[in-house]
Amino acid sequence: MEKKKIAIVFGTRPEAIKMAPVILELKKHQETFETCIIVTAQHREMLDQVLAVFDIKPDYDLDIMRKNQTLSDITADVLKGIETVLIKERPDIILVHGDTTTSFAAALAAYYHKIPIGHVEAGLRTYDKYFPFPEEGNRQLIDTMTDLFFVPTEMTKANLLKEGKDEKQIVVTGNTVIDAIHYTRDSQRKHPALDLMDAKPNQKWVLLTSHRRENYGEPMTNIFEAMLEVVNAHSEVDVLLPVHLSPTVQKVAREILGDHERIHLIEPLEVDVFHQVIAKAYLVLTDSGGLQEEAPALDIPVLVLRDKTERPEGLQAGTLRVIGTDKERVIEEVTELITNKERYKKMSKAINPYGDGFASVRIVKEIKDYFQ
Repeated sequence: MEKKKIAIVFGTRPEAIKMAPVILELKKHQETFETCIIVTAQHREMLDQVLAVFDIKPDYDLDIMRKNQTLSDITADVLKGIETVLIKERPDIILVHGDTTTSFAAALAAYYHKIPIGHVEAGLRTYDKYFPFPEEGNRQLIDTMTDLFFVPTEMTKANLLKEGKDEKQIVVTGNTVIDAIHYTRDSQRKHPALDLMDAKPNQKWVLLTSHRRENYGEPMTNIFEAMLEVVNAHSEVDVLLPVHLSPTVQKVAREILGDHERIHLIEPLEVDVFHQVIAKAYLVLTDSGGLQEEAPALDIPVLVLRDKTERPEGLQAGTLRVIGTDKERVIEEVTELITNKERYKKMSKAINPYGDGFASVRIVKEIKDYFQ
């Protein structure tokens, strides 16, 4: 087999975490594959943190991030920027991840140039195009153009089969975030957040993240007010909130949670530090997607601050619960896990459904088979 050029495109922190193990695995096969790493920097600072941890140096950096950019801005800038690179590099296949606007626009550019598309973490669905927004629309659109579907679970494979995709194009790999945790979990990096948690070892640390667009406004206010009430009612609880760089999230978080001695607002964390923080936490509350996979891999229960999840495997396994954003419901569910030892133990001991840490190996093997 002649050497094949693989273009790998990503632009956000979660994509970078999940694509890094694939890049590292591809680089073990330099006699077979040449990699061309393209970043869009849809998230600039948070992306750069991940690149540094995994020692990945992009070949192209489109640096599209602008103040107050819209989804249309991102789509147009990525589409034109990726097209320029594709014309120059002529890759044999392009790999995109998940459901970001970067991934959708990159897949569209590849489709326009008749370049095969491999979709890592394909097949996730809520079947409600506005929840999560714009991710649900993005991933469904990507999968209409995809040639190789790398799905994390049997349930995601079933979604694609239901949509009429060819089973020969689908491979169940597990989730590459587990590969990433295997890479980062032995990190010895020091950080003030870890020192803070170590200084109060008997506290029940709640790791809170919230950044979804559909939670802007009243839902996010409800979440933060609920956590304030929980902390005031339970002296054994501290909250750690890495505040997303979105100005909207920054403003609401500081207004509601900024003045409490047991609520700690911190900058976004490097991925290896973040995984150490998860491992030290008692409980995770999040509207993120990736955290629904990361925390169970470290035996930490997850309460999902959404009305729907595209990760039903976690619900089925018992590693997470979807609780929405109603203030009283959030208070009730968090309080239950703080006070009910049996309920907590059942969730923390549930089996993580997202794989064994060898997803990247399976992806690279499948790409090799595709060209052979």
